[in-house]
Amino acid sequence: MKFASHLLGLAALAAMTISATAVAPQAAEKYKIYLSNNFVGNDWRQQMLRIAEVVVSKPPLLGRVDLKIENVETTTQAQINSLNNMIRSKPHALLIDVGSPTALNPTIEKACKAGIIVITFDQVATAPCAYKLESDWDMQPAVQAEWIAEKLKGKGKVFMDRGLAGAPISAQLENGFKNVLKKYPDIEIIGYFNGNYALGPEQEGVASLLAAHPQVDAILTQGYGSGALKALQDAGRPLVPVAGGAYNVASLFCANTKGAECILESNPAYLSAEALKLAVDLLDGKKVKEKHIYLHGPFLSTDPQPSKLYPDVTMEKIEIGKNAFPDLAPGLALPITPDWVSISAEEAAGSK
Repeated sequence: MKFASHLLGLAALAAMTISATAVAPQAAEKYKIYLSNNFVGNDWRQQMLRIAEVVVSKPPLLGRVDLKIENVETTTQAQINSLNNMIRSKPHALLIDVGSPTALNPTIEKACKAGIIVITFDQVATAPCAYKLESDWDMQPAVQAEWIAEKLKGKGKVFMDRGLAGAPISAQLENGFKNVLKKYPDIEIIGYFNGNYALGPEQEGVASLLAAHPQVDAILTQGYGSGALKALQDAGRPLVPVAGGAYNVASLFCANTKGAECILESNPAYLSAEALKLAVDLLDGKKVKEKHIYLHGPFLSTDPQPSKLYPDVTMEKIEIGKNAFPDLAPGLALPITPDWVSISAEEAAGSK
């Protein structure tokens, strides 16, 4: 009996060992992901690439991604050739900041047919099989124009930035401003300028309009906003409410300049981090409701006000050390990090 009991005990122990082995958690799979970028000529793109490299070194993506970044010449054909090479290497996913919304579609479809998850981000493609991740360029100008109109109490004269001539996004932003201001018949657009998404042209465009108009009550830019404020200062004119972009140079100017009233929209450079997380989630088998995803980054403002048009958007008060950094690059795009990972301002700026 004692021997039989011993055998039964060994059998039970073996069964427990087999059971434990069967349910032991396996290491999460590591995915090979390529990021294709067609342009590195501005601060935003360089920050976007740095953030992609930083985020795969931190939880929850730590150990989950073998990331390969390829920067190509700013021609559509160069990006197509590069993508074809990537497809041949059979990655799990491709992340593409596209140079054309349509020209890459055949190449993207080829990748999808090969079983590769494709996510286009920032500048997105129209290929139906690709996921699209971008800032909401309808919401952003609407919220800014609403904020400006409320600041003016529905009455005043404004200058408006037309962005870069011929660029589709510029027309979209201009129309977004106008569609809201139409609801305020006592607000008059008295002058236009092309800011070209650069501080110099923005400041020059506003300065030229100031010379022709003795009164302006607000300025809506598609660029920085701080160029417009500097033009007002240089002309000896009172500061007026300004809409601009959430870059460190603008945030610092608004925080440090007495009387400045600003609302800064954000196109976070951490779109690359969001694209990486989306790729890993999809590869892990998680379900995503929509293939076209809009990222709603927070607005930065000297005077945060709730939006009636978009009640769910958030506004952060501009504060030194929180979203304005005196020791970091002027072109740093804000905000710095999504809420599921901690990326420091120094890491985003490449100074750490």
